[in-house]
Amino acid sequence: MSDKLLKETKERMLKAEESFQRELGGIRAGRANPSLLNRINVEYYGISTPLSQIAQISVPEARILLITPYDKTSLSDIDRAIQQSDIGISPANDGNVIRLVVPALTEERRKDIAKQVGKESENAKVAIRNIRRDAMDELKKAEKNSEITKDDLRDYEEEIQKLTNTSVSHIDEMAAEKEKEIMDV
Repeated sequence: MSDKLLKETKERMLKAEESFQRELGGIRAGRANPSLLNRINVEYYGISTPLSQIAQISVPEARILLITPYDKTSLSDIDRAIQQSDIGISPANDGNVIRLVVPALTEERRKDIAKQVGKESENAKVAIRNIRRDAMDELKKAEKNSEITKDDLRDYEEEIQKLTNTSVSHIDEMAAEKEKEIMDV
């Protein structure tokens, strides 16, 4: 029972880390990064479709994203979806491709974004700790029902704490990397 619980706990923590990684990808750092467009969906033939499925996204220069639709008729739909999104960059449409020029960040804006990264990392750590708490509760219930011994309980609690420490350190590393990327001019 408890080995299964450890496995489930580890999987949930990994999912929390992946979710945090996706959040970081959506935070603008003054550089062109295709992951900025991950959350944009385009109304394509009446179906909400992720932008990456209907267009090629490339980075020809450090601060330019180039969006080349596979189907030229979808260009205006892509343009509209980008304008309605929350990325805050106006698209330049030349009839064949769309260019997004990522503006350089001011020092004050960089600090604000770094704070946002810190807030997101704290949210991710809270999620990890909640997963730990759930697992610990399950173990205590199992011990109370005499499914595991007190020694087993202690051993499993140590394992869960190790998983928690590992996940939290991964989140700290990702946050530090993103903050460094943001603060680099």
